[in-house]
Amino acid sequence: MRYIFLLLLTCLTSTVSAARIQIAVAANFAQPLRDIVERYQEMHPEADIALTIASTGKLAAQIRQGAPYDLFLAADARRPRELAEEDIGMTDSVRSYARGLLVLWSPEKDLELSTASLKSGEVQPIALANPRTAPYGLAAKHVLHELEIPDSVQLVHAENVGQSYHFAHSGAAAAAFVAYSQVRELSGSLWQIPEDSYPAIIQQGIQLSETPAVSDFYAFLLSKKGQEIIISHGYQVADAQ
Repeated sequence: MRYIFLLLLTCLTSTVSAARIQIAVAANFAQPLRDIVERYQEMHPEADIALTIASTGKLAAQIRQGAPYDLFLAADARRPRELAEEDIGMTDSVRSYARGLLVLWSPEKDLELSTASLKSGEVQPIALANPRTAPYGLAAKHVLHELEIPDSVQLVHAENVGQSYHFAHSGAAAAAFVAYSQVRELSGSLWQIPEDSYPAIIQQGIQLSETPAVSDFYAFLLSKKGQEIIISHGYQVADAQ
């Protein structure tokens, strides 16, 4: 009898430890998260972690509709807080994990990217993520307004910041508003948008299921090791909290 009990306990423990962690992550943070997962799995080879990548607004809508995510890493502070206020997820688990930077990027070398070149129409069309669902797109919209870029400048709206990058990379747009982390190691032309031209992009997360495996991974992401990886991808963390 004792043998059977131990066997059942072993099987149960194995099932729990091998349970898949499903993470919904904003498009801009996909690659940093892949690196964090890789580092985590070096210490926890049994960890089974899957990512769903989309715009923050789209992922939040899926969560409200019951999508079985365990952790949500948004590109803003708004959606996690709204979910917490709606008693979705663990309300005390909302944390800032990164502060993002907005840039205008083009794969073309020596292209002048500035307020003047945008106002004159020399650089267009310009790609940006959907401001309604993607925080980086909303930040780009603020920039266009703050810098008084004329309405005559042609814009190309992408579903998320990953697609915004793709539009510029493929030549469908002359340049694109993207996260600095996406293009920091690429050639081409880059303009660091003045940070006072758009609201701070504070990226927050919320734990949606209360299991030890999810809690452990979330804690690792917020740990010194996790933050080091986040910083290495071009994000700020010191004032993200």
